Amino acid sequence: MFPHSIVVRYGQENLSLARPEKLQEPQPSWFTAAHAAESKQAQDLAVLDVRGITSFADFFLIATGANTRQVQAIADGIKEELRDLGERPVSIEGYENAEWVLVDYGDFVVHVFSQKARTYYDLERLWRDAKRMKW
Repeated sequence: MFPHSIVVRYGQENLSLARPEKLQEPQPSWFTAAHAAESKQAQDLAVLDVRGITSFADFFLIATGANTRQVQAIADGIKEELRDLGERPVSIEGYENAEWVLVDYGDFVVHVFSQKARTYYDLERLWRDAKRMKW
């Protein structure tokens, strides 16, 4: 019934009153964290939906770094991206050793592993009932 946009002429200017665009829902924090990890060349990224399986988190982000410096860089990149959105971790564990860095954001937990530690702890097997999220 209404046109998609209306052009109003006023003097020498054309003012266009276009229909407002749909507001986009903000991406979930785990999605932002996954992209931050990817930007630091994290390997074997996985996001597990653990809602209904555990009460302490809704999602796990699991990533692997090639060495201790990269493991730390991945964790730092995630923290920086989420800090820019106003999110701060509840706790961080394992950063100095960098075999398994755990960054807890309350509703989701980031696990950044060395290859050896990821194989040893095998969280995907442990949480095999969790749904894998596409991102």
